[in-house]
Amino acid sequence: MSRNLSLNVRKSIDAAYSDEFPIVLIEFNHASLAKPIRLSTDPTERISDDPIRYATRSRWRGADPATEPFLFVAAGLEMPGDQEDAPAAFQITVDLFDAELVKLLRSFNRRATANLALVWSSDPSSPEQQWLGLEATSSKWGAQVVITSSRKPIEEEAAPMDIIGKQRFPGLFR
Repeated sequence: MSRNLSLNVRKSIDAAYSDEFPIVLIEFNHASLAKPIRLSTDPTERISDDPIRYATRSRWRGADPATEPFLFVAAGLEMPGDQEDAPAAFQITVDLFDAELVKLLRSFNRRATANLALVWSSDPSSPEQQWLGLEATSSKWGAQVVITSSRKPIEEEAAPMDIIGKQRFPGLFR
């Protein structure tokens, strides 16, 4: 399955050297959260000195760049594939440096929704590719926290079946 890319992205991919590079933005939503958790894979700008925090400012999914930046997290990321016969899925791995994250993960009894976008450094508000409506299906923790999100649970939900009764199937009731 091919994807259309903008002319600027194709130019930077074909260039020998380019100042543009891809950034992944991730947004986790849950009914228990007051506001979404927004993460970025690039330390674009330092937003505070104590503690030292970096973030990417973007308008993706209605975020206000001034007050709702996507916080930088050093993470390993397995991006969704383009297979037609497999649901979109991604996996994010973060080093466990704060035990509060495990408490947060254990506190949920319903799945969180995850949205993922691939943007370029020159225009972080315009996604080149995005995957919306994924569900956080599993999380594992130890020295690292691994969160897996997929569309698979959505696609495997049971659909209502026809009731086999006299009205719909009269031939069975003779």
